[in-house]
Amino acid sequence: MKTLKTMCPMNCHPTLCGMEVTVDGDELVSITGDESHPDSHGYLCIRGESAHQIIGNPKRLMKPLIRERRGADDWREASWEEAMELIAAKIRAVKPEEVGIWGGHGLAVNDYGVSVKGQLLGRFANLYGAQTWNGAMICWGLGGFGFGVTGALDVSTKKDLAENAEMVVLWGANFVSQANTTKYVADAKARGAKIVCIDVRKTEAMAVAETKLILRPGSDAALALAVMHVLIRDGLNDPGFIAEHTVGFDDLVPHVDRYTPEWAAAETGLTVDQIEGFARAYGETRPATIVAGGSSLHKGRNSWLAARAIACLPALVGDYGVPGGGMGPRHGVHATGRGLNDITARDRRAEPQTVPGQMPALIEAMETGAIRVMITPGSNMVSSFPDPDRVTAALAKTDLVVCHDLFMSETARRAADVILPSTSWLEEIGVKATEGHIHLSDTALPAPGECRPVYAFIRNLAARLGVEDFHPWASHEQAINAVIDHPATGGATIEKLRAAGGRMPLNVSHVAYPDRKFATLSGKIEFRSDQLASVGLPALPVAPEAKPQTAPLTLAQGRAWTHFHSFYDQGRAIPALAEREPHPELWIAPGDAEARGLAAGDRVRIANRRGSFDAVAKVTRQAPAGTVWLHDGWAGFNQLMDDGRTLPDEATELFPFTVGQSTYEAEVEVKRIA
Repeated sequence: MKTLKTMCPMNCHPTLCGMEVTVDGDELVSITGDESHPDSHGYLCIRGESAHQIIGNPKRLMKPLIRERRGADDWREASWEEAMELIAAKIRAVKPEEVGIWGGHGLAVNDYGVSVKGQLLGRFANLYGAQTWNGAMICWGLGGFGFGVTGALDVSTKKDLAENAEMVVLWGANFVSQANTTKYVADAKARGAKIVCIDVRKTEAMAVAETKLILRPGSDAALALAVMHVLIRDGLNDPGFIAEHTVGFDDLVPHVDRYTPEWAAAETGLTVDQIEGFARAYGETRPATIVAGGSSLHKGRNSWLAARAIACLPALVGDYGVPGGGMGPRHGVHATGRGLNDITARDRRAEPQTVPGQMPALIEAMETGAIRVMITPGSNMVSSFPDPDRVTAALAKTDLVVCHDLFMSETARRAADVILPSTSWLEEIGVKATEGHIHLSDTALPAPGECRPVYAFIRNLAARLGVEDFHPWASHEQAINAVIDHPATGGATIEKLRAAGGRMPLNVSHVAYPDRKFATLSGKIEFRSDQLASVGLPALPVAPEAKPQTAPLTLAQGRAWTHFHSFYDQGRAIPALAEREPHPELWIAPGDAEARGLAAGDRVRIANRRGSFDAVAKVTRQAPAGTVWLHDGWAGFNQLMDDGRTLPDEATELFPFTVGQSTYEAEVEVKRIA
């Protein structure tokens, strides 16, 4: 019997809770929250508590599968040798640049914040000449773009928020997505900090907030612009910080003059008094931390524009670089000073990537034959992208689709030619980084059946294709060391982590940008961005353009306690999650339900010109009139979503992180199914 420290595989970044796993030989005995974990302190939500059901799950993929006939549910078991030779032969038959690799968040279940597996996929793509894209394009990528071009990609930590913020603004950030942030917000409140919650419905986080602002979906940028208007109009800005650490303020002042609270009230559905009250409270309360949401905040009309506008607020009041001020913990980003080594060999890439890093471009590349082989380790493309029918049809135009996963997925069922069985987080070694520490997730159990980790798969493929110098390390542990042995980690290695009990502190600042040197070409926060102007995007923060309403209800999406993205076959493979949520529930306001003759529990069809999706009505006052809400990740749900571009292709070259997702905008009608 032995107990090891590990990290929750549900990957609800930036939550990343600690676990202790007890095993007896090759058998899992128990999984509990790690009370010594510096972020989660023993906490696990229902997702983490159900993670033990991954192990020994009868739905696990155990052997490679090859589809006998495309379009048919006709599979046969194969050996790894046969499957790998088939994959290698298909790749040899096309040009290197016609091979695409899109690794999803499934790669990060014991690798988040370090991304050794993601770096190995990138290394293969660079050395072989294949295409690869950042998995963040389906999630927090557009938010990262908006914050990044403004200069505020780094964040302050939860600890700083708890100890120093006098106001915490949870802007589209809900506790079901950032579960262990809850304690730190509660600590700040107990100390006397004001808590403001802004969202499109009454969320779980609103239980701790004194000020609750429920907006129309897609109007967050409008609210932020009106706050800028009030801060400048009422002299609540910080002239010293603005003069020393920003560019474009003289352009911003006349620009936001038209974004009055009256204008924003019509855009957001808030009252003028609510907007004025929040703006003045934010302007008068120093310091204030804004915790921005990750995925759903940037889907729909908000796009990257919400992040762009929100990022300007701390600069106006001088909160960047101040304890308790600026931007708080957010998906996919890290504290200032955190660094790792890069093993992607991007400097050795012979030809530049030809398919830009955004969803519509990737789909078009498959449709036109520019991508003829698609490899999707740890990702569920069909359920992640808008218009799954179009995605499936595009995948069908390729010569080969390969999935590497724990369970069947919608992509595997509808599109894969080869499915490779993956190890779980307990059956391989990994390392995760939270905002303040680096954590070892050591191997606790042997791999069942013929399951293999993605790093073994890609190393095997590279060897078959003769990719020179792909894996110069003697083991995967050494590859991990090559990434994490960095001054920011204190020179961490697997050996040092084991000796330290599984975690080491990072050499980071709890306050983002303490030197007030920002990650832009000017080194300052950019109210006016010449980078944006150079690719035809608005140089100053703006609200989304108004569009004609195509259906009476706006469909919003987000997170729920029972899921995260479309992991684990939309959560259906995990009994505890499937039992807790047996079917999709559409949140609808009582008035909207009554107007349609709907009662709680009715089967309903959500439809628009793109398609339809069936759910069960949840009639609740937590949904505002005119907005319906359903969590993302359900198979077929994205048929309702718009798949248009949010960025010009040229913008994806602005800085290394840049990715572009589709708009995900959806207006719908809801009818009862007899």
